[in-house]
Amino acid sequence: MKTRSMIRLAISALVFVLFLLHTARVLPLRLLDVVEAFTYDARVLATLPNSGDPRVVIVDLDERSLEAEGWPLRRDKLAQLVDNLFDRYQVAALGFDILFSEPDDRAARAWSEVAATQLADLPGIAERDAAVRAQLDYDRRFAEAIRDRPVVLGYFFKPVVAAGETAAIGALCAPLFDANAAKLYAVDFVQPVGVGANLPVLQAATPHCGFFENPLVDTDGVFRRVPLLQQYEGALYPSLALALARMALGDVPVGLEFEPPDRRTSLNLERLTLGDRAVPVDEQAAVYVPYRGDNRTFTYISATDVIRGAVSEPERLKGAIVLMGASAAGLLDLRSTPVNKVFVGVEVHANIVSGILDGTIRQRAPYYDGIEAVLLLIVAVLLAWAFSRLSSLASAALVVGTVGALMLLGFSMWGQARFIMPMGVPIAFTLALFMAHLLYGYFIESRGKRSISKLFGQYVPPELVEEMAEHPDAISMEGESREMTVLFSDVRNFTSISEKLDAKELSAMINSFLTQQTGVVQKYRGTIDKYIGDLIMAFWGAPLPDDNHAMNGVKAGMDMQRAIRELDPEFEKRGWPKLHIGVGINSGKMNVGNMGSEFRMAYTVMGDAVNLGSRLEGLTKEYGVGVLISEYTRNLLPSEWAFREIDRVVVKGRTEPVAIYEPMGPKDELDPALRQDLARHRGAMQLYRAQKWDEAELEFFNLQQSGRPHRVYELFIERIMFLRENPPGKDWDGAFRFTHK
Repeated sequence: MKTRSMIRLAISALVFVLFLLHTARVLPLRLLDVVEAFTYDARVLATLPNSGDPRVVIVDLDERSLEAEGWPLRRDKLAQLVDNLFDRYQVAALGFDILFSEPDDRAARAWSEVAATQLADLPGIAERDAAVRAQLDYDRRFAEAIRDRPVVLGYFFKPVVAAGETAAIGALCAPLFDANAAKLYAVDFVQPVGVGANLPVLQAATPHCGFFENPLVDTDGVFRRVPLLQQYEGALYPSLALALARMALGDVPVGLEFEPPDRRTSLNLERLTLGDRAVPVDEQAAVYVPYRGDNRTFTYISATDVIRGAVSEPERLKGAIVLMGASAAGLLDLRSTPVNKVFVGVEVHANIVSGILDGTIRQRAPYYDGIEAVLLLIVAVLLAWAFSRLSSLASAALVVGTVGALMLLGFSMWGQARFIMPMGVPIAFTLALFMAHLLYGYFIESRGKRSISKLFGQYVPPELVEEMAEHPDAISMEGESREMTVLFSDVRNFTSISEKLDAKELSAMINSFLTQQTGVVQKYRGTIDKYIGDLIMAFWGAPLPDDNHAMNGVKAGMDMQRAIRELDPEFEKRGWPKLHIGVGINSGKMNVGNMGSEFRMAYTVMGDAVNLGSRLEGLTKEYGVGVLISEYTRNLLPSEWAFREIDRVVVKGRTEPVAIYEPMGPKDELDPALRQDLARHRGAMQLYRAQKWDEAELEFFNLQQSGRPHRVYELFIERIMFLRENPPGKDWDGAFRFTHK
């Protein structure tokens, strides 16, 4: 009994030391950071007011504004927007979540070129040129609009400056605290090394500015906390939200408060003050964003309506604090937040402004780590005693009670005291202790093998399950990043097919189809991720590594196209329609592991590379091909394979172009006529990208008439006809941009 107790105590001590090292950041564990972030997000979501703040309004550069006004938005239109906001709609203050670092001289340059060439011989053109250039000085017009008005210009700081890059661009406003004053505060402020600021002519028109970037984004890319101050060249500068809130409060003074209050050089920074208002901050002068609700909780007004004086509810703007930003997807001001993974960036600033005005920002004290260490110690002592003296059932009940108490404490402090308590790490520690003792007491190797079979049997072929059972160390359910290949397969026109069958027939047809297609995937050692109706998602490279993941994925995709035709006789006999599928395949870095919620978990892959694979499947119908692969997959295949280059595209949700291909199989197995077509197609694509429209059109036309027509030839002929009338310019990258999935 004594030996058993000592072992239990040693297990508890070992786990406690591991977690304590994490708390002290001596050995930080990313998984625990993720768990703590999850519990923080849960508290945010559980207590969202889900109501906007009528004092804060967002003027939005949305898709409609870009279509109506063009992009980049001319500064004379911005000047009109500013004039309308203050003169017509009587707003209280305006902040720009937009940078104006480059002059808007396109119109002036265009006029000068015309004046110097086509109009050079006209009498008085020199005087006229100067007058027109003055009228076309949109930057001056914009500067005049913001002058002597409560306007805050946004800019960004640079955490690093690459070799050869200019450290400072544009002009900054005066800091809140100059370098001499900032020396009084021994605070761990974020200290950038460069800045991207606005044009001097614009910044000279207003004394106010604020940075809008967030250097404190968490490792998972989520915006949870944002600094209100950064220290650049010794001086302290405010964030856009802080500068705007300060202006809305009457340009009140800003101060710093410490605990104890008589030690200004203490590291225990606790609050910023704006006049008589206190704003809780952490040791880096950052606040936890007090989200009020999901994306677009605040009032959004389209920028084009403001410019044209056509706001339908002008009373929403009167006396409001206005932030101007962009929700248009093409402008890339979208952020991941606890309330939504796609959140308009300007609304983060709106939430902070609202929180400052309402006093709803929560405190994370400097002694947060100390609280976490004390909680770990209490749990360690309690459970070490319980596991050595209580039965398994009683110990499990105590663990459940401990987790419940930690959750109750965390949520109570969050809601009643507006205090952020550590919750995820103590709960993870409690569960880790429980699992460690459970493993020590009960688990044996054979049960571990059966667990592997149970977990992965529905995903992978039986032979792989056996292989995993023999080598359990080679697999993990925890999230990790791997080089993998993903495949998406979808039945074309499935909606119309399903409408022609009753529920019983549809179920039988889908079961037959999925059973056969799954067999093909597993034949090539693939892992079935999920079925979504008629869609199949599979991947290669996990749970067991696969050095040939790209090759196996492509072979499976091509074999799925062949195998589906084997269903035709049976389907015809039963009066079912013939099925056709599109297959999209991509390779790259993917996050794989057991993901989901406390209610349901699934072994799956996620990431940008996965999304691209899905987009490629959607493009198969567009190009009339059965299988589409990306250039990343093609580069992993042997040189003996042949491909037809389909296009170079920018799919929805991405900004970088990617080349896409139709795999044709090993070159030595292809018909000579087909090999000749592929060579001619490559030449036609080169002519197309060189903008030699006539030659490219002729070559695609000849290919289409060769007896082996293809939808791609027809598509490029249509596209060339359009581009001949609408030249893409010298800098054209040859990519076609899709706006739909």
